[in-house]
Amino acid sequence: MEKSQELLSYKFLVGTYTDSEEQGIDLLTFFPEKDSLSLETIAKGISNPSFVLTGKNQEFLYTVSENAGENGGQILSFELKDSRTALQILDSAFTAGDHPCHIAISPDEKYILVSNYSGGNLAVFKVTNGNLERVQVIQHQGSSLNKSRQESAHVHSATFDPTGEYVWVADLGSDELYRYKFESGLENPLSFEEKIPMTSGDGPRHLAFSKDGKELFVVQELTSILEVFSYGNGQMKSKQRLPLFSEEFKGALGAAEVRVSPDGRHVYASNRGDSNSISAFRKNESGNYELIQHYSSGGKMPRNFNLTSDGKYLLAAHQESHEIVVFERNAETGELANTGISIQGHKPVYLHPIQ
Repeated sequence: MEKSQELLSYKFLVGTYTDSEEQGIDLLTFFPEKDSLSLETIAKGISNPSFVLTGKNQEFLYTVSENAGENGGQILSFELKDSRTALQILDSAFTAGDHPCHIAISPDEKYILVSNYSGGNLAVFKVTNGNLERVQVIQHQGSSLNKSRQESAHVHSATFDPTGEYVWVADLGSDELYRYKFESGLENPLSFEEKIPMTSGDGPRHLAFSKDGKELFVVQELTSILEVFSYGNGQMKSKQRLPLFSEEFKGALGAAEVRVSPDGRHVYASNRGDSNSISAFRKNESGNYELIQHYSSGGKMPRNFNLTSDGKYLLAAHQESHEIVVFERNAETGELANTGISIQGHKPVYLHPIQ
């Protein structure tokens, strides 16, 4: 008797906002051959674990507790290598800033950078076997055009460039990208080098690099613009500003996430507000990016989305409609098609693929 083949599956860690002790970090499993999704909570009792991340070997899982307090929010670590269910906290530390919303891991995986949105600062942690030691806190200052959202600095993300030499920090409140030099092993691993102003009122949120590292994509939350920069040796220059909405669109905006497909051929960005869409772009012969289409995300408030490792599917997480929706991706054209496959989950706001 032949041994039955194991069904192909994709797994994602799901960051959420929580309302009870029974909620926390979820594990999503997608079986494309069965057109099915499953969802289980693997770390309960964590308040607002809105961002989840692992290192390359996926030994440890890191998350934030996106809250405010005397010592800021928290970062927490879990051992992941031997288990995918009922995770136990390995270590936790305060982030020295309110509402931590983003985590970045250094290329050597010895440091973690935490962006504190309301605190307007960046915290650096040294990591040893999942144990966390805060070694540096950098405070931003500034404000910008949008008085209701940009009254002070709001650090929204930190992104290592492909060389690992530089870190780019998006400050939504001051409309600036900060460039820091990263040097592992120093007492203060980050040193400030330059501030790059964005267009007033943009609100830079998340960044992604092209596969060849020669372009940088910045999603501007408040204007819902995907800005394309040429990039090299730590220097950037704006090339294009691509709207994440049609000319006819009228309503609230709120761009959220940008992703480059695993094959490097297409770029996707999500827009919340009244749009609830995912926009797809491809590079044309002139070297510029052109719109493929603005797609309905299939739910309300697509705060985050991600692609499977092979690029065949895109999954969109919707905070307001409490659901995760699956799209099939055409690798040649970059086009998306809603598969009709979805699953309900409590306020899913981040998706991180794991093996």
